[in-house]
Amino acid sequence: MGWIAIAGLVALTALALWRFGGLPRAGWEPVAAALLLGLAGYALQGSPNLPDHPVKTQPDQGAVDEKAIEQRNQMGQRFGGEANWLVAADGAMRAGLSRSAVTYIRSGLREYPKSPDLWVGLGNALIVHAQGMITPAAMQAFAEARRLAPDHPGPAFFLGLAQAQAGELQQARDTWRGLIDRSPPDAPWREGLEARVKEIDAMLAGAGAPAQ
Repeated sequence: MGWIAIAGLVALTALALWRFGGLPRAGWEPVAAALLLGLAGYALQGSPNLPDHPVKTQPDQGAVDEKAIEQRNQMGQRFGGEANWLVAADGAMRAGLSRSAVTYIRSGLREYPKSPDLWVGLGNALIVHAQGMITPAAMQAFAEARRLAPDHPGPAFFLGLAQAQAGELQQARDTWRGLIDRSPPDAPWREGLEARVKEIDAMLAGAGAPAQ
C-alpha cells in the first residue's frame, strides 16, 4: 500500500503543477527530475511496512533563508531555463535535500555553463550542504560567478550570509558593507541588505564590539 500511496502522490503533484501551477514548458525538466529523485530516494530509504514510531527532530543546519532567496531573485535572472534550475534547487533545500539541490544546479550548469546566477546558486547550495561551512568548492563557485560577471552582487551577498550564519558577524558586516558601497543607489536589493547590516551593528554593539 505504501508504494501505491507514494505513486499516487507523485501523480497528483504532477497533475496539479500542469493544471494549476502555470509552469512553463522549460520548467518541466527540473520539476520532473525533482519528483523522480524523491521517488528514487523513497525506494532506497523508505520502509512503508514498518510500524509508526516517534522520531526526534534535530536542528536544521541547512535551513533556507526565504529573505535571502527573495534578495537573490532581485540580483539575477528570475525567469527562463536558468531560473528554473534555481527554483528546483530551492525546493530541494526547503525539503532538507541539500545534496539534491547541488545536483540540480550542476545539471543546470551543464546546460548554461556561463550563467553567473547558477554559479552563485551552486556556491550557496554547497554551503548549505556543508551545514554552513564555507568550503573551497563554494568559494571556487563564487569566483567563477565573479569571473563571468564582475559586478554581480550574488557572490558577496551569499558569502556574507554564510559568515553571519556562522557567527562571524564582523566579517559578514565587512563583506556586505563593501558590496553596498560599490553598488548603485537604486539597486532593488540594497534596502534589504542595509537592514541586515543594521541588525549586525546592533548585535555587535550589544556584544560590546562596535562595528569598524
